[in-house]
Amino acid sequence: MIESSADVKLSVKLKYGMVGGGQGSFIGDVHRKSIALDSMAEIVAGCFSRSPENTVATGAALGLSPERLYKTYEEMAREEAKRPDKIDFVVIVTPNNNHAPAAKAFLEHGIPVVCDKPLCIEDSDARELADLAKKKNLLFMVTYTYSGNPTMKHAREIIKRGDIGKVHFVTGEYPQEWLLVNAEKQGVKQAEWRTDPKQAGKSNSVGDLGSHIEHTVSYLTGLKIKRVCAKLTKTMPGRVLDDNATILLEYEGGATGMYWSSQVASGYDNALKVRIFGDKGAIEFEEENCNYLKVSLFGKPTTVLSRGRDPFHPHAQSFSRVPSGHPEGYFEAMGNLYKTYINALVKQKEGKALSKEDLDFPDAEAGYDGVRFIGKCVESSDKGTVWVDF
Repeated sequence: MIESSADVKLSVKLKYGMVGGGQGSFIGDVHRKSIALDSMAEIVAGCFSRSPENTVATGAALGLSPERLYKTYEEMAREEAKRPDKIDFVVIVTPNNNHAPAAKAFLEHGIPVVCDKPLCIEDSDARELADLAKKKNLLFMVTYTYSGNPTMKHAREIIKRGDIGKVHFVTGEYPQEWLLVNAEKQGVKQAEWRTDPKQAGKSNSVGDLGSHIEHTVSYLTGLKIKRVCAKLTKTMPGRVLDDNATILLEYEGGATGMYWSSQVASGYDNALKVRIFGDKGAIEFEEENCNYLKVSLFGKPTTVLSRGRDPFHPHAQSFSRVPSGHPEGYFEAMGNLYKTYINALVKQKEGKALSKEDLDFPDAEAGYDGVRFIGKCVESSDKGTVWVDF
């Protein structure tokens, strides 16, 4: 039996604040619980809602000091930057339209940022954020959660060392069924903002799900998209943004791919699946079965590797939290991203050099790639499903 990874020992415990994630929010609570898994940081400040009453109620429930509850993110960035005990980073978990201005406000005040995906709506804003973070030497993470899974990290190492050869074809799919009804008209908060272009941006299905496929493939293979051809459709009557998308891709170097994202696929909950085909073999990863990895090397029996039982690459193994037979999933994967990010923040504070493994989290450049991908898919579809250069 493979033992779980050892706890990370920090010389200090970091402090963080949160924008969004107030009462009634799903993702804010996920982030807080994921950060708490390793006890490496504690929440001390927040602007949890556009409603001051919600912010106060959320802060009280979290045991925060009233003086560190703010009415706006602008006020929070400004006032926290003045404090001798200021937050070490901020977590932004608002609807998409607030990502860019909120992230910029904190970066301009010298505070590192974690932002839920997609990074923002416009690629010009994403470029500005990535450049600003680099200019100020501030660590920036975009929470593409699934790249924190140790099984995915092991798959990446298998591909990197050439076991499946040169990648020539990729398929990625992410079907769900939750918008097969008009949930946005039934008081479902998540549906209300995700189907609203003023809050979600240019796309719903590609922005919410397709962006995960794009990052997963990029993280696993390192492939760079050359051009895309996409068809975005609106299945439910009256829906403004897409709820289903089919996408063809060509990558630099000659590989091709096919993605499908859908929120109207009956029978599917959260079925992210990626298959990577090379000239020596293939790898298959399923998020709903994320403790296992299917590896098919040409001329050899197909094997299914088990996280916790089978030897993984040391870096991937360091993120495995419990022994075999005890499933790890969504919270643990996000917790692994935060463990890496917070450890990097601490090392940076101590003036230590950061290695590639220290920086193994989706950064602002990955966020920029995701925003560009969404925009190019929308552009292709709007022009009549034509090939668009990346």
